[in-house]
Amino acid sequence: MEIKSAEFKLAASNIAGCPKGNLLEFAFIGRSNVGKSSLINMLVNRKDLARTSATPGKTVSINFFLINKKWHLVDLPGYGYAKRSKTLRVQWEDVLIEYLKNRTELQCIFVLIDCRIEPQTRDISFINMLGQMGIPFVLVFTKLDKLKQIESAKNIEKFKETLLLDWAALPTCFETSAVKEIGKKEILNFIGDVINTPK
Repeated sequence: MEIKSAEFKLAASNIAGCPKGNLLEFAFIGRSNVGKSSLINMLVNRKDLARTSATPGKTVSINFFLINKKWHLVDLPGYGYAKRSKTLRVQWEDVLIEYLKNRTELQCIFVLIDCRIEPQTRDISFINMLGQMGIPFVLVFTKLDKLKQIESAKNIEKFKETLLLDWAALPTCFETSAVKEIGKKEILNFIGDVINTPK
């Protein structure tokens, strides 16, 4: 798939504020500061479509981007630690669950995992929740450029092994670097295949 156009559509604070219509949606999520905005910008060939920040928890709304005038890329609020009040974090997690359960346009969740760190309980718990809810998802390991290949491979393999303690098989996995544009073609082709698969 080739991205020919990408534009910000709207920011929703709840599911009622999400776009009307039946455009397919592909949502991106991960723990705070996992590199989500950078990955989105890399995918759509823009430097500043999705806002990036060194401050964890910057995204606090469901942000919709219209891609090729045909489908929505959705930037979901990060989960886990953020420099915001506990009350606000709980509110956003409630909004997230509502979106996951009720947004019929949602085709797949891209769960971003930082390849630099050990498997995190919060990531595993979120993935298990998606499985329990029956929501299609894939894993996207980010920031490959930040480590030597042997180190990132070791961390990714350990994450997969941890996941297999609860799962019979692994989901589709992508390895990415927003800096070096690693994984870009693979992710876009995956989305294109989903869009073009007869329902």
